[in-house]
Parts: sequence; C-alpha cells; structure tokens
Amino acid sequence: MTRALLMLDLINDGTDPAGAFAGAGYADQARERSVVSRSAEALRAARAAGALVVHTRLGLRPGYVDAPAGSPLLGGAAAAGILAEDDWGTRLAPPVAARHGEPVVLKRRVSAFAATDLDLLLRSRGVTSVVLCGVATDLVVLSTARDAHDRDFDVVVLADCTSTSSAQVTAAAELLLASTARLTTSAALPELFSDPHRCVGD
Repeated sequence: MTRALLMLDLINDGTDPAGAFAGAGYADQARERSVVSRSAEALRAARAAGALVVHTRLGLRPGYVDAPAGSPLLGGAAAAGILAEDDWGTRLAPPVAARHGEPVVLKRRVSAFAATDLDLLLRSRGVTSVVLCGVATDLVVLSTARDAHDRDFDVVVLADCTSTSSAQVTAAAELLLASTARLTTSAALPELFSDPHRCVGD
C-alpha cells in the first residue's frame, strides 16, 4: 500500500480570522480544533516518510468565468469578490504552504477530483491509499473522500485535522464520512506513514 497525504483547501479564507468565511465561523472552528497546526504535523510526518503530498486550493478564474451562477455555494463569489484564484484568500495558509516540488492542484469545484489531474498525479506514483485533512469537513473533505472511494482508493481521514463552520456540522459530516472512509486522528500519524501497509484499526 502506498499512501499520499492530501492537504485539502487549507487556504486563508477558511482558516484565518481575516478570511472571507471567518464571519461564518470557519476561522473560529479551525482555531479551536487546531486544524492548521495539526495539519502541519501531518505534513511533517508525510515529508519525513518520503510520501507524496498534494495540496489543493479552491480558486476561480479572473472575471469569474467559471463560477457556477446557480450554485448556492459558489454562485455569489463574483458579487462578493471572493475566491479569485490569485487573491490572498485562496493562498495556502503559511504553516501548511507547499514546498518546492509538491504539487498544488487548483480546483474550481468542491471535490479535489472534479475536473483536475489529481487522479493522474496519484496513480502515476502508484498511490493506493489517501490520507485527508483540510477545510471544510462537510465540503471538500467529504466530497473528495467519496470520489476517492469510488476510484478504489483506500481513504483515511484525520478527523482532528478538519473543521467546518460549527461543531454540529463537523459531527454530522463525520457521520457521513464513515460510510466511505476510515476516520482516525493525528495520533496515528507515525504509524500511518512509517508503515505504509498498516490499516487504520489494526
């Protein structure tokens, strides 16, 4: 089993008090759950093990030409002037920024697999298992976990390295995740990346 770490949408807008979604509770929850620092621990563990690390970030093209007008989630981005691909808000939070050589997948929709080359990146390195962390649990993490499952990847979610807009939403998302992924915590990091054959729960 070859594992990769997927760092999902750990961008300023979802983690920083000055981010576009701070008012909706995202920054507070990320801080309360120490999501950025715990995700940074996951990043260090994966790098130390020589595992593939892939970062994703949501960003829409200039002029919002690829924004889905009818979407309850992304349809208002243009009017609000948020989520533009080159803005500060869609950059990776500094503690979890990509190193030179680590792929960064720029995506236009919720799932990290939607209209991206993520599947190609993983399969070209022989990856069969993905470890997920990021923001938000109910959006990119849940959607990516389901897509990865349906592509026959083994899926592990570091639950304490994810957050949403509230504790209630996070709890609901974790219930849904359990149908297509195995949930664990950052405490399992040393075993996950030092022993690529270890399955969660062993």
